Amino acid sequence: MSQDNPLRTVAVAVLTPREAKREYASLQEEIAGHDIRYHQQDAPTISDADYDALRRRYDEIEARFPDLKAADSLSDKVGAAPSEKFAKIRHRVPMLSLANGFADDDVRDFVGRIRRFLDLDADAEIALTAEPKIDGLSLNLCYEGGTLVSAATRGDGEVGEDVTANARTVDDIPETLTGADVPDVIEVRGEVYMRHVDFAALNARQEAAGKPVFANPRNAAAGSLRQLDASITRSRPLAFFAYAWGERTALPADTQMGVIEAFGRWGFQINPWMKRCETVEDLIAHYHAIEAERADLGYDIDGVVYKVDSLALQQRLGFVSRAPRWALAHKFPAEQAMTELLAIEIQVGRTGALTPVAKLKPITVGGVVVSNATLHNEDEIARKDVRVGDTVVVQRAGDVIPQVVSVVADKRPAGAVPYVFPKTCPVCGSHAEREINPRTGREDVVRRCTGGLTCPAQAMERLKHFVSRDAFDIDGLGDKQIELFYREGLIQAPQDIFALEARDRESLQKLKDREGFGETSVRNLFASIEARRHVPVNRFIFALGIRHVGETTARLLARHFGTFDALRDTATRASDPTSDAWVELTAIDGIGIVVAEAIVQFFAEEHNQATLDAILAEVTPEPMEAVQTDSPVAGKTVVFTGALERMSRDEAKAMAEGLGAKVAGSVSKKTDLVVAGPGAGSKLAKAKEFDVEVIDEETWLRRVGRL
Repeated sequence: MSQDNPLRTVAVAVLTPREAKREYASLQEEIAGHDIRYHQQDAPTISDADYDALRRRYDEIEARFPDLKAADSLSDKVGAAPSEKFAKIRHRVPMLSLANGFADDDVRDFVGRIRRFLDLDADAEIALTAEPKIDGLSLNLCYEGGTLVSAATRGDGEVGEDVTANARTVDDIPETLTGADVPDVIEVRGEVYMRHVDFAALNARQEAAGKPVFANPRNAAAGSLRQLDASITRSRPLAFFAYAWGERTALPADTQMGVIEAFGRWGFQINPWMKRCETVEDLIAHYHAIEAERADLGYDIDGVVYKVDSLALQQRLGFVSRAPRWALAHKFPAEQAMTELLAIEIQVGRTGALTPVAKLKPITVGGVVVSNATLHNEDEIARKDVRVGDTVVVQRAGDVIPQVVSVVADKRPAGAVPYVFPKTCPVCGSHAEREINPRTGREDVVRRCTGGLTCPAQAMERLKHFVSRDAFDIDGLGDKQIELFYREGLIQAPQDIFALEARDRESLQKLKDREGFGETSVRNLFASIEARRHVPVNRFIFALGIRHVGETTARLLARHFGTFDALRDTATRASDPTSDAWVELTAIDGIGIVVAEAIVQFFAEEHNQATLDAILAEVTPEPMEAVQTDSPVAGKTVVFTGALERMSRDEAKAMAEGLGAKVAGSVSKKTDLVVAGPGAGSKLAKAKEFDVEVIDEETWLRRVGRL
């Protein structure tokens, strides 16, 4: 749980109304952020146990201070809004969440509440099902006439992402249901997941190809299903367990167990550990049986789900807030172990982030041997007072990513000294700094290397960025080639790209003779490189990979300064915050304090200046295309959506900007014009909502005088 807020450690029972209001708002913001990172970005930053603790505290405050509850209360919400990358599907029956239990007594209380709600005697039978809670991505499959017609993620519970094409590639999801009792319409719900062996194989392939590896099977499964290209999903080893349903015209049984068994007959995989239990003690015993076998299941689970077996009783029990009264998720405790901290190693990521990693005496945690664990950042090291030689408690966060939870203080060896976080990059020696957020006045928790282009730890990823589509855009020099050339010492810095042909002429081992190359491909590569010796200045600026300077900001800088020399001179002089150069830089519309500081820091590094001199000896940045100020769209904000038939999206964007228009990626109140081609989706609805003019591609070309 976050420690930034001192109220977080105060018991809810003693909070004053004013304190509760502040803490409630803080929790709402923090939890909403975690929901987006988990459900929308497939990149959770805290463990399930820590997230559950935040939710419990939020619910406790809301229960004690009901006046705080508003229309946007998280207790009434599920998941996070669906991503804008996908078309949307509104669920015919909402996909709700489950209430959580964390101890055996929580299960007894759950069954007791059911008895009281239904006014049943203590000896009246209430059968419940118990099944593993799969740690994956929830999916809703709609079948009509036994044929799959759509598939959608949970989203926010009301609206999900349309992943129909991707779902069709999963072997466990039948295209057609077989059986005499298949209803005319039924929504089958379940979990997309990835088995441990498949996850390990996928990460091995990713690593061999030089691509990022996945943090855990849940992220891998969610990221694989939520691909815009279904062929990528098809290449990933996804699996699916069916365990629930939404809208239906009929059901094949009157019990939870009976319906799930019918799913198995229709062609779905159902979990073999699902069991019907007739007493609370049977439920708890089955929970501990699954817990004991957890490490050997071959896939990740984070608890056991109980559901009232009788569908008639489920209907009587109904729902409360965002969860059914008739179901409970009994969560597993996070698995922990103690071991010795042998060293703290600083790893430098592609963006220059310095991440501390604990090197541990190997220990088994949850059936996995752990020798490394994250320490998050320097503030966490200081807060926990972690020292080399300490005995530490290690936990697999979300049961996957190991982390150091705490120090066993009474086992600290004599002479252990506080850890001093480095202020310079351990790889290249450049300054490592923490930025100040101008809105909050607080330091960023991450310390970053300012070495930029000269830092070997960042070099390969920065080289990929340098040649990427919106930068130098060198045909034949993609990620795979950059990785090969970097590993073999052929390209270590951007300037080496332009000396590649000359060095190849002098080399005994010609590039054309290497595996995967040939005379034609090498000739074409050298021609592509030669063609990029003259590049628009905005592309040049973007290619440098200056922190916070994306494609749009690079264009702003290019428009303002005209030449790269002018930008370089101003940015160098702007290191003095009292200078006219600093005033000029920060006065540019769209360049804030954070961006300006990043630019100044980049040019302040001698290493970067030397690298720039080397690049500029090979390359000439040229002015951007002149912008028309008298065109009919000059000064207007334009959005392109749907398929364009006469030009590519990049061509359309360049044309609009050359005519003095600003191109945006989404429709807002500030949008002046939407150019819509076939397949335009949600942006049209937004245009209508904001009363924005919508035209087709042909009308656009006529308006700007290109027809």
